[in-house]
Amino acid sequence: MELRQIQYFVTVAEELHFGRAAERLHIGQPAVSQQVRRLERELRIQLFDRSSRNVTLTPAGEGLLPEARELLRARESFAAKAQHLAAESEATFRVGISSALGQRLDDFLDALTDRGAGTRFEFQTLDAHARLEEVRAGRLDAAFVRGIDTAPGLRLLTLWYDPLVVALPTSHPLAERGSLDLADLAALPLRVASRNENPVLFDTVLSACRKAGFEPALGPPSTRLQDTLAEIGAGSGGWTPVYPTAAGTISSRRIALLPLHGEPITIRMFLALRESADPERLELLTATSAQVRQKVAKEGWRIPPSKMDRRH
Repeated sequence: MELRQIQYFVTVAEELHFGRAAERLHIGQPAVSQQVRRLERELRIQLFDRSSRNVTLTPAGEGLLPEARELLRARESFAAKAQHLAAESEATFRVGISSALGQRLDDFLDALTDRGAGTRFEFQTLDAHARLEEVRAGRLDAAFVRGIDTAPGLRLLTLWYDPLVVALPTSHPLAERGSLDLADLAALPLRVASRNENPVLFDTVLSACRKAGFEPALGPPSTRLQDTLAEIGAGSGGWTPVYPTAAGTISSRRIALLPLHGEPITIRMFLALRESADPERLELLTATSAQVRQKVAKEGWRIPPSKMDRRH
């Protein structure tokens, strides 16, 4: 049984004439008659009385007509729902994020308020490599990502520059200062992600140390931030660079956060999207990225008061 057969049955039942039903359906009369006959054979019941010049419904046809109309209404409802979901999917913006964007994600969404009206957002927290692969595969529309220079097949829009801050034990004398020169850390082991794990961060931090006049002594490679901070706070010592957007997630009383004097060590945050991104969406995101970049540059970064209080 096919829905078109049901539609032909209902149309003939309303017109009580195969010719007029065919005209209304914009198909030939033989096709209408053939499909109605086929429906009757499949149902093993006669729907129309064709014994006279006039076509009339049989009692069985009259009994089935309400259900047939209900089936057609269900088809229309199904199609309308599908169209709605398709439109909603087109308006949904799927974004890959890291776990410590904090206020910067709010800044991005605020910048989209006027331009992106009607857009629904879905966020997925993934590691950086997975975020990029999901964008390439089209399962994400864009992703926040830092610590890269290039991403083949993707377009990178600069969102902001993160001035790295220093995390070290509150028990260390340097923690009493309001800020540090990078050279002050020369005697402490550096905990940073391995070069294989994050080459841009590794090279940027080591280059800054060398520019400050020392070759840092490398401690065990940093893995998850919270694990590294727990080890530093528990007495293993050393220091680690921290993205300012992650500062709000640090709750340990054993960890102090301090900014650096002079030229900051900065890591760029990008919004990655496919080269083939829709031109209108690309224009929207380019303008939004510029607005976020200006806002972040104007505000700068300050250690949250709660972190400052912990050092005193």
